[in-house]
Amino acid sequence: MTKIAVVQHTPTFLNSVATVNSMCETLIQLSEEKTKLAIFPEAHICGYPAWIWRLRPGGDWGTYTSLHKQLLEQAIHAQSPLLEQLKQCCLHHNIGVLFGCHDKDNASSGTLYNTTYLIDDSGVVINRHRKLMPTNPERMVWGFGDASGLNVVSMANVNLGSLICWENYMPLARYALYAQDIQLYIAPTYDSGEDWLKSMSHIAREGKCYVVTCGVAIKKDDICHDIPDIAGLYTEDNEWINAGDSAVFSPSGECIAGPISNEHGILPFELDIDSIAIAKRALDVCGHYARPDIFKLTVNTAKQDPVDFKR
Repeated sequence: MTKIAVVQHTPTFLNSVATVNSMCETLIQLSEEKTKLAIFPEAHICGYPAWIWRLRPGGDWGTYTSLHKQLLEQAIHAQSPLLEQLKQCCLHHNIGVLFGCHDKDNASSGTLYNTTYLIDDSGVVINRHRKLMPTNPERMVWGFGDASGLNVVSMANVNLGSLICWENYMPLARYALYAQDIQLYIAPTYDSGEDWLKSMSHIAREGKCYVVTCGVAIKKDDICHDIPDIAGLYTEDNEWINAGDSAVFSPSGECIAGPISNEHGILPFELDIDSIAIAKRALDVCGHYARPDIFKLTVNTAKQDPVDFKR
């Protein structure tokens, strides 16, 4: 059994230093409980920009510009000291972490990506995945990722990978993970509710793997306290802007932990890896249920750079 924890905590919005410090405190606490992997929500560093669903593009241009400027200032990158802080925490406390963040590109400091980083218990970044397709108003915030991070990697004797939010509705993206023998499928997300949880159950049954959805749970006080410019968008006192609904599903599609709704908390669970192979006896979409003579998926995993410098 491998012990894992889903962390449905709220970050300090637009403050990456405070958010990473809080994450490290949580990692230390979980390591003392023998947890091998901690999972944080989509865009946790430094907060999912929930305001984009209520602002009017063009009509609230000044607010958009101010908030985006702060997101750029607080974003992390591959050489970020904050990323190094998390790597050192994992190394010294023997725990891995997967988290969402606003990530800057190497080619241009003006573009942000919705990204997940996976750091193992030796403090090494073993995968970075950028969201392939930002959803609706998210395209005002994030660029399009490539498939260089569409990987399943091994950590703590578990094959794991992630897709972010509505990427999980892209059948071919899912199949690309199934075809890498994924055992723990992680879906950091801003989505929540019954329909989303049904989709997570379906993915677990389809892929015959454990599925974790790690949701963003925020209420008005979490976000408006730090960003007074948008307080007028949320009029109800103590309004829950998003429920979170973090949960875990077994390879049969059964919900075995959670969901945690309208609260902050930690959801621990254990993986029984042996249950995955036997679950595929009846359905293995990349094994005996595949028809490669009829269907073939091609994935371009090359890193997409705007310039190819020849020397």
